[in-house]
Parts: sequence; C-alpha cells; structure tokens
Amino acid sequence: MFVFNEWCAVDYDLTDLRLFVAMAEERNLTRGAARAFLAPSSASHRLRRLEDALQTPLFDRQPRGLEPTRAGEALLRHARQVFACIEQMHAELSPYASGIRGQVSLWANTHATHSYLPDDLAGFLKCHPQVSVSLEERTSTEIAMAVAHGEIDVGVLADAGAQGAGVVLWPYRQDRLVLIVPQGHALAQRARVAFAEVLDQAFVMLHSGSAIHTFTMNAAAALGRHLDVRIQVRSFEAVCRMVGAGVGIGLVPRSAVPRAGLSEPPVVVALDEPWAQRDLQVCVRQGVELSGFASALVQHLRASSGGAVPA
Repeated sequence: MFVFNEWCAVDYDLTDLRLFVAMAEERNLTRGAARAFLAPSSASHRLRRLEDALQTPLFDRQPRGLEPTRAGEALLRHARQVFACIEQMHAELSPYASGIRGQVSLWANTHATHSYLPDDLAGFLKCHPQVSVSLEERTSTEIAMAVAHGEIDVGVLADAGAQGAGVVLWPYRQDRLVLIVPQGHALAQRARVAFAEVLDQAFVMLHSGSAIHTFTMNAAAALGRHLDVRIQVRSFEAVCRMVGAGVGIGLVPRSAVPRAGLSEPPVVVALDEPWAQRDLQVCVRQGVELSGFASALVQHLRASSGGAVPA
C-alpha cells in the first residue's frame, strides 16, 4: 500500500504497477498479464482495482487492444520512474551484501578522471577494501553545485571560483592546459600561442559531453567563435596519437602528454591564457562533517598531491 499523505491511502502495490506497465507497453491485456506472470482474469481484476483506487480510467478499450488514456500516460511515466529508483536503490545496496560497509560519491572533471584519479583511487580502495566509490565525470561548475547542495560527498574540480559557492577547496594537483600540434606544423616553432590564434585550426578533441570538451567549446564561444572539430576520441592518449599523426591540433593537460611510447609524438606549445592554469582541487561542502569513509578519501587525495606536475 502506498500512502501519499496522512489523509489519503491508495490501495495498490508494485505488482499492480508492474502489470500496468506491461499492459501499457504491450497494448494488450493478455500479453501484459503474461509478462507479469498473471492469469488474464487476475490481471483484469487488478486493473479494475487500480482504476477504482485512482478514480480514473487508465486505458481506452479498443478492438485492436488497449490505448493508455492521458491519465494512463501520466501513470506510465511515474511508474517507470518508480522502478528506475528501485533499481538504483538495489544497485547502491547490493555492495553491502558482499561485505562493502560504506560508499562515497565522487564527481570529478575530465582532467582528474583521465589522469590522476585512477592511480589514486586504486591506492585508496586497496587500503579500504570495505568501501566502494561511485565516480562520475562532470564539469567543474556542476561539481561545485552538487557538493554545495549535498548531492555528493566529494568533488575534484579545476575552478578556483567555486570557493565562494558554499564549498571548501584543498589543493590536489597542479597542471596546465597546453596546445599540442603535429611535428612540422606552423605552430611547432612557437614558444607560446594565444587561444584566439588557433581558432581557425582543425581540432582533435575528447568526446562531446566530456568536461574538457564543454570547457573548450565555451572558451571559443566567449570569443564569438566555433571550433572546427575534425574528430572526437575517448581519451587524452588518443588525442595525442591523432595529433601526432597530423589529424589536427589539440588542447590537453600537460600531464596527459606521454613522455615516451608514441611513434609520432606531438609538439607541446604553451598556451598563453590565464585560464590555462588548471590546478585541481578537492572540494567538500562547507560546514558539514564528512562521513568517516569520505573523510578518509579526502585525506588520501590531499596526501597524493605531493606528486603534482609543476606549472
């Protein structure tokens, strides 16, 4: 029984909702009943009871089958959300059955996710086998907002402007965005270059939706321009390989450029922009005490900053 408030109780259960979703998707009572492992007579009874409880018809009965009413379409949307939440709940609780006793939610930008965090998280999880970490890649702005609103435990971002957004920042790693170009490129002999000077070039970039893709496109838009993206790839290493092969130029963290191992390594050119300095910082909510596991992760990340790459 679902209780919506202290005055109103609606008498139906998850089996009724599963049956309703099955019938709505099949557009047929018999097939919907079979999907829900119910006899057609039982399914028909449950549907009538559900419609009585909600005081509205959920389907138009037509010769060719069932057609959801507007109320049925609304219920279908909400029922799917209910089951998605239940699946998410099971996904978050299942680690506890295998001995996991804690979970930390962590969002990080592209730079951190593709460079420092893999090794640092591996070390943390090795020391804390009873903990699981839920990692998502987001933009620095999204990370700061999520931490400030208490949606996640910890963030790793590259935006010092987040300091006043209800969060506390600690240094994590120092790094800098650089331009990489193929050997023999006209810019390869330059020591420094402004971003505005390269906007006519073809770019190799990380995939659309990655935090650094969004950041770079916004930087171009701030200059009233749109980048010519020739190809999008899934890793900084792939960006470096594509640039080295002459596909285009790229914008990557200095730490992401391999010092060896590429048959055609790109040439690194300093980017003469104040926003090129992309120091990573650990971000937590201001004035809120972290759980023991989240606090341990923060301490681990802060202790890892001794291996920072100089600017």
